[in-house]
Amino acid sequence: MLKVGVLGAGHLGKIHLKLLNQSSKYDLVGFFDPFTENAQKVADEFGYKLFDSVSELINSVDVIDIVTPTLSHFDCAKEAIIEGKHVFIEKPITNTLEEAEALRTLASQHHIKGQVGHVERFNPAFTAVKDIIDNPMFIECHRLAEFNPRGTDVPVVLDLMIHDIDIILSVVKSKVKKVHASGVTVISETPDIANARIEFENGCVANLTASRISLKNMRKTRFFQKDAYISVDFFEKKSEVVKMKDVPENPDEFAMILQNAEGVKKQIYFDNPKVEPNNAILDELETFADAINNDTRPVVTLKDGTKALRVAHQIIDCF
Repeated sequence: MLKVGVLGAGHLGKIHLKLLNQSSKYDLVGFFDPFTENAQKVADEFGYKLFDSVSELINSVDVIDIVTPTLSHFDCAKEAIIEGKHVFIEKPITNTLEEAEALRTLASQHHIKGQVGHVERFNPAFTAVKDIIDNPMFIECHRLAEFNPRGTDVPVVLDLMIHDIDIILSVVKSKVKKVHASGVTVISETPDIANARIEFENGCVANLTASRISLKNMRKTRFFQKDAYISVDFFEKKSEVVKMKDVPENPDEFAMILQNAEGVKKQIYFDNPKVEPNNAILDELETFADAINNDTRPVVTLKDGTKALRVAHQIIDCF
């Protein structure tokens, strides 16, 4: 079992602590949080060992799980990497692109593995269809959330939209060509609503909308590709696949058949893939343990996290 320590015991940090404590792949050594009152409360309530400093925790473990505010990701990860510890970093990887690139260089120099917490990669609605998504040419994402003061220290692009940026970059096998975007500040000091259009060199276009002041929650992405439409509801954890195939010689009398202007007929097939329930956060943490133990590539690498951050900043620079 890998000895692991958690930096940060806020809302998400407590979830990580609980799951790591339950995991058969980790031995939870303890945690550190600079907010002494909250940290002691968590230690007293759950019995996790509270360390006196970041350094003390790092020196006691094999893996550091960084669930601190974004502004501190770089300093925490840098110290852990220099000490030869593997790092799991909540998204976004760092506050700036320069910090992300520096971490990648350090990780390579010290031969450690890193994973970024883009948890939607492990959403069962996405994993159920990801192998079906093949060269999409138009993608539409809506990620809407009710207002929550937590996370408003960064623009909605880094808070919410970055989830969809990472998903898109994982399925579009082409370089970003151009980015257009607009954002509106409503209640926070940074944009609360944003829309972005990402154009890729292969012709694919992705249209993303993110809001953290909506009246209801929605996390839905639609992928359009040749002869197929794939819908992923990350919130409801449902997927739908609509495929068009050549009409068979003797179609069923209830078959849905479309005919275009050239007279070509296609039959429409509907499929709702089986979505296996899971705990996405536990899955991302345990696949990281597997990558360390088996010396394989983490599902979401530091490079992946850096690519998502780069596009996020391209979007923010448009505001």
